[in-house]
Amino acid sequence: MSFDPASLTYDSKGLIPAIAQDAQTGEVLMMAWMNAEAVAQTLATGRVTYWSRSRQSFWIKGESSGNVQELVEMRVDCDRDCLLVLINQTGPACHTFRRSCFYTALRDGDEIELMQPMM
Repeated sequence: MSFDPASLTYDSKGLIPAIAQDAQTGEVLMMAWMNAEAVAQTLATGRVTYWSRSRQSFWIKGESSGNVQELVEMRVDCDRDCLLVLINQTGPACHTFRRSCFYTALRDGDEIELMQPMM
């Protein structure tokens, strides 16, 4: 069965959340947004492409930083309104130079930094 990105459920701005997960370790690295064209480009090229809401343009992860996300598999959730992108990550996934964007834990009312920047 052929996949059509238009078959997904996008929000009112034409976007769908995409969770990036390390294909080897299962670690959740980041969450970003895709539109139908970003989904199609990711599937066609194997390079994960997001839609930057702040720049209003495509963002191919690692294009300027070298911290590339290579697509292993894309999964669609049961409601077709969220994507799971299984990837091979080169370098840090977060713009703060950390392996994951989820580097802060909330524990007993305190924020705890779980990892330092990779430098």
